[in-house]
Amino acid sequence: MKYYLSAMTGFLIWGTFALVLKPLGAFAALDILIYRVLFASVSILLACFLFRRKPTLQSIQYLRNSSSAERKKLLINILGSAILLGLNWFLFIYVMNNVSVNATSLAYLICPILTTVLANLFLKEHLNRGQWIAVGLSLISCIIMAYGHFVDLFYSFLIALSYAAYLVLQKNTFKLDKFFTLSIHILVSTILLLPILNFVDTETPKTDLFYLLIAVIAIFYTIVPLFLNIYALKGLDSSLVGILLYINPIISFCLAVWYYQEPINIYQISAFSLIILAICIFNISYWYEKRKNQLS
Repeated sequence: MKYYLSAMTGFLIWGTFALVLKPLGAFAALDILIYRVLFASVSILLACFLFRRKPTLQSIQYLRNSSSAERKKLLINILGSAILLGLNWFLFIYVMNNVSVNATSLAYLICPILTTVLANLFLKEHLNRGQWIAVGLSLISCIIMAYGHFVDLFYSFLIALSYAAYLVLQKNTFKLDKFFTLSIHILVSTILLLPILNFVDTETPKTDLFYLLIAVIAIFYTIVPLFLNIYALKGLDSSLVGILLYINPIISFCLAVWYYQEPINIYQISAFSLIILAICIFNISYWYEKRKNQLS
């Protein structure tokens, strides 16, 4: 249950992202991105060596004592994870700035489907009939949201694929502390994104509120939910964590409608209704089969 709550909490946090992102509307998206990753890197490194010194040192010792074959696999996994994470952040900002906000929202709907399918293909995670029905309903909801916006669908697919692949890579058997692993992912992603510094807006003055909100985003909307996701994968299938990702757009949708008073249409209502139904079916099917296996 703690892994389940961990995944749910992470996605609940991400669902409220608009509350801290909206006040930064006057600043360029690339500025927000680069300051976010820089703040996140510094914060997570400080946390590792100040508050999690013992597990950090144990992880470093594990790296030293592991075989060359194990280190090679670990290196490939870490580099792949960092590239996918950095790519996901960059694509999200690029699409939001140059394509449409709708495309980024659609990515949140596609990602759980891709995560479930990738986990089934590469991790051989079993899906029962009820779970496949839920995946089918999710796919229909994506088609409804993408109707008439096929360019958005293409970019949404790229964003979703990068994070879905990242989640699947975290389902591994390496004996590294999960927080230490995440710190390496964020640090390497930051290094890969450093060329963006050349495009940072130096003319718009950065206010105290800007730095305060960036710090909140870096810690509570980057490090905390990512760690909760990785921790949840210790005890849950990637497909279940992926489907729980739907909590994110549902919370965002509710905020947009009831808090920010944004207009909605019948397609959005239909799509999100199907998503809620899919989440219920997927989770009921998952826990029913798990309980059935425990009793048999």
